Amino acid sequence: MALTAGIVGLPNVGKSTLFNAITKTKAHAANYPFATIEPNVGIVNVPDARLYDIAKIVQPKAIIPTGFEFTDIAGLVKGASKGEGLGNQFLSHIREVDAIVQVVRCFEDDDITHVDGTIDPIRDIETINTELIIADLEVIEKRLPKIEKKAKLKVDREIESEYRLLLEIQTTLLEERPIRSMKLNKNDINRIKAYGFLTLKPMIYVCNVSEDMLQSPDTSTFVDAVFQYAEKENNKATTISAQIESEMSELEDTEKQEFLESLGLYQTGLERLITESYYLLNLQTFFTSGEKEVRAWTFKKGMNAQQCAGLIHTDFAKGFIRAETSKYDDLMHYGSMQKVKEAGKMRLEGKQYLVKDGDILLFRFNV
Repeated sequence: MALTAGIVGLPNVGKSTLFNAITKTKAHAANYPFATIEPNVGIVNVPDARLYDIAKIVQPKAIIPTGFEFTDIAGLVKGASKGEGLGNQFLSHIREVDAIVQVVRCFEDDDITHVDGTIDPIRDIETINTELIIADLEVIEKRLPKIEKKAKLKVDREIESEYRLLLEIQTTLLEERPIRSMKLNKNDINRIKAYGFLTLKPMIYVCNVSEDMLQSPDTSTFVDAVFQYAEKENNKATTISAQIESEMSELEDTEKQEFLESLGLYQTGLERLITESYYLLNLQTFFTSGEKEVRAWTFKKGMNAQQCAGLIHTDFAKGFIRAETSKYDDLMHYGSMQKVKEAGKMRLEGKQYLVKDGDILLFRFNV
């Protein structure tokens, strides 16, 4: 299950520059609004040193990382929910993603136009968030009249529950709070899943900063304001220099590492973004290992062995027998899968086993 994240923000905040850098594609980036109209999609490999550690021991024919899909969505503006700047079209693209990455301009540059004339990250964030709230309100306002009569007659418990929940959500949105701020249980989430509510999606704020600010983001009042805003919302924030990421995307791995060290950094902005995204979405990684390939798989924390088997192929889940399970740390300690087995560290787990981050799994199945 590849993570999908939509990159949004006001025009000219660095979205397409960042997208090009992290996906090594050539989406159009320009210094004027709406340079991006159709969404650009790119898939990047999720960096995980454990995958290559396992491969060094197993010596497979292929090494396959798990993927992270980014969608570069055109700049939103005030009034987008009403169609301003082709906003309705762009908002529909956001409904398809798992998480929203909101790029916020946190640097001064007279050569790059800002749609509102001045740099104010919180104003920009609230402009985007307001449009997402309005778009969600419109979905509710279209649905409520269709189910109101049935709900009040109390002839269908599901409809009654849906109606009551939508009213609660409507109240929350009218208070200018996103749906994700509500305490919803699993049944609630399943009940509204089909609506694709925008403000239910997890949000990561990306402070697009200059090279100087990247080395000392704590000194920036812009960055500090965004991090405080994210914390208040129980969301995540990170700093990235789209320009630096763009420069690094042209370098070989060794040169990239040297460049990072010269900046006093140990991770690229992309790696930090993926780390924050995984944390926010409760995602983890398991591995499969054999002579043919060593592969990383993304799963949601709390998934059992049968569900994880289904990520590889539906037949694996249907005919699940057991999962031969080892830990990454044990493989590193003993040096081979055979020695892990001899040490009694390989376990046979059933369907309901909750898979852990770093598990190395071999699924046995019969269809």
